[in-house]
Amino acid sequence: MTSEQIQIIIAMCVYMAAVVFIGVFYSKRANRSSADYFLGGRSLGPWVTAMSAEASDMSGWLLMGLPGVAYWCGLADAAWTAIGLAAGTYINWLLVSKRLRRYSVRTNSITLPEFFSNRYRENKKVILSISAIFILVFFTVYASSCFVTCGKLFSALFGADYIVMMIIGAVFVVAYTLLGGFLAESISDFFQAIIMVVALAVVVIVGTINAGGIGAVIENSQSIPGFLEFFGIASPSVDADGVQAVVNGAPQFGEAAKYGALTVCSTLAWGLGYFGMPQVLLRFMAIRKEGELKRSRRIAVVWVVISLAVAVFIGLIGRSLEPTAHLTSAASENIFITLSTGLLPAVLAGFVMAGILAATMSSSDSYLLIAASAFSKNIFQGLFKKNASDKQVMLMSRITLLVLSVIGVIIAIDENSVIFQIVSFAWAGFGATFGPLVLFSLFWKRATRAGAVAGMLSGGIVVFVWKLLLKPMGGVFGIYELLPAFIVSCIFIVVVSLLTKKPSKEIEEDFEAAKACTLE
Repeated sequence: MTSEQIQIIIAMCVYMAAVVFIGVFYSKRANRSSADYFLGGRSLGPWVTAMSAEASDMSGWLLMGLPGVAYWCGLADAAWTAIGLAAGTYINWLLVSKRLRRYSVRTNSITLPEFFSNRYRENKKVILSISAIFILVFFTVYASSCFVTCGKLFSALFGADYIVMMIIGAVFVVAYTLLGGFLAESISDFFQAIIMVVALAVVVIVGTINAGGIGAVIENSQSIPGFLEFFGIASPSVDADGVQAVVNGAPQFGEAAKYGALTVCSTLAWGLGYFGMPQVLLRFMAIRKEGELKRSRRIAVVWVVISLAVAVFIGLIGRSLEPTAHLTSAASENIFITLSTGLLPAVLAGFVMAGILAATMSSSDSYLLIAASAFSKNIFQGLFKKNASDKQVMLMSRITLLVLSVIGVIIAIDENSVIFQIVSFAWAGFGATFGPLVLFSLFWKRATRAGAVAGMLSGGIVVFVWKLLLKPMGGVFGIYELLPAFIVSCIFIVVVSLLTKKPSKEIEEDFEAAKACTLE
């Protein structure tokens, strides 16, 4: 092992030690009750709420997946995705946050499935069970993307076996999540969000300087057909194995492909996913005062806009500085690592690499904790053992977390997995399954329990059908599965609600109270 690698390891170990300290510090408070463990006792301040929400949302995808897309095929795909996400972030904080915080207090709910169930005052826990199952499925997929990120990071840094490195990263994340619960996770996510944006800023500044300035980066991008267009996309010339051709040291591209209005709308649809993201919605429920959500919104939007813009530009810088470093779509997601270790002193590179680890941990601990709570709180206690004590619920949560982690590791075994594609599928799943239901539950009094069930099932099913059966056909079916699934879910909620019995007086009273009152 070289001295540079040793310095990188030391810097990353310092970071990990700080994260573990946070987990230990908050572990006693986290274990006082399930409400503290799963929702932090509704005690988050505005800065922690905003930064932890966005850090847990973006994950290693921000530092590896998005720059990789920009590096591989240029501006369009990455930029329209970023624009959709920025718009979705703002609208979600503006419309959903206050109403959800009020409604969750009114219905005494500490998990998202519990909120849906209590919102419709169901006796047979159908909504609760279905939503908990979808959370288990999609968050397991999400967690696997984080484990892939860990594996790629350590494998690229130290030349070690991908699977071994992926498992080591997964073990660290799981141990930390078991220790601290939601509050520790949220506090550490706040610091991780800072590390992430600092890491992005350092790499983009140093990279731009080494590339000869912004003008040089743009000039190089313009030399590649479709690379710097919003309505065109670069087409790397690849062989049967997906490896890009290189001639005289230059990567080869075919003619630019069209990026039409339908594709733009499809990519912008990433923003719809925010309405159904449990890791973000839980922060709305956990803030200590509703009045602080306005400040949180501003903080979150500024962080997201800066981070997304810089991540996309890093991909363009990578094509200028390292045009042939990564010749497959999967390998292109290592461009942030390549730039960091190639341009920065070893110790500083170690802290930047900690930014990737921060992004991964801030997401995977959220995913695992929410998925575990969905089973232990909503299925185990909600269905099978209604008189379960807090201690039994938390024990079952930890057992579930371990089981889901093992499944996530199995999914992540393939080192050719593309982080962006894994995340896009899970994002679509949550966006279509929960997004429409959240909006209609908060803003339409006529929504019924049957409509809620129909909306969840139809949205989730369409995501799978579109992704696995229709999308491979290409053409109009090539759009991102979130868009059609979201629309179908909305239609089912409205139609089935109107065809079924009007909600009870108690449900309508809850709705009006959440609409009219500010609960502090």
